[in-house]
Amino acid sequence: MKRAIRVGQIVPSSNTTMETEIPAMLRAREEVEPERFTFHSSRMRMKHVTKEELAAMDRDSDRCALELSDARVDVMGYACLVAIMSMGLGYHRTSEERLQRLALENGAPTPVVTSAGALVDGLRALGARKVSILTPYMKPLTKLVVDYLENEGIEVADSISLEISDNLEVGRLDPLAPAEIAKRLDTRGVDAIVASACVQMPSLGSVQLIEDRTGIPVVSSAVCTTYMMLKRLKLKTLSPGFGSLLSGAY
Repeated sequence: MKRAIRVGQIVPSSNTTMETEIPAMLRAREEVEPERFTFHSSRMRMKHVTKEELAAMDRDSDRCALELSDARVDVMGYACLVAIMSMGLGYHRTSEERLQRLALENGAPTPVVTSAGALVDGLRALGARKVSILTPYMKPLTKLVVDYLENEGIEVADSISLEISDNLEVGRLDPLAPAEIAKRLDTRGVDAIVASACVQMPSLGSVQLIEDRTGIPVVSSAVCTTYMMLKRLKLKTLSPGFGSLLSGAY
């Protein structure tokens, strides 16, 4: 019997979604693949999605990485997309390198995935150069996400901001809501749709629905994070029912 793969997550203290959506995708994968997973988290304080709280929270990620490396997790995910993006263009590379170095210095050579970097890498894996996105953020933070993606060579054709600053309120949204909201997105000529450019906005139940309706590949921050975790673990990138990126083809 294979040893369970330990999945570590660095999570905002008010986040309730990544600890449900990532396990859901990997549990679905267990139905068709031999690997088994356990899940472990360390939390950074954050209640409201403001630039100031995000910056303070990011400083706490070093402690979280050390705590998870104490548990000798096999992969580590930094589960806050906008915290990384608000720290400057391309910051996901800086964060991943720093957290990996801290884990290594603690005797645990652990690959680190940030949800911000995973969204970029997941869209690139699909060959997506033009996308439309949904976010729960206030419009200035959505603009940060748009600017970040465009700096990575991914054009954002259209975006919808729900303008919710309370992170707990974001986590209480209906996971099927993005399937309806996405109907208002302009998706003409896009290569992919981002059903949730936020790790706290539930969307897992909407990803396949939107993809089936539009015929366009659909991802979310959580889907891309799961994809990149599997890539870093050198495992088959398959979790059926969660869009093209997790079909095993990429």
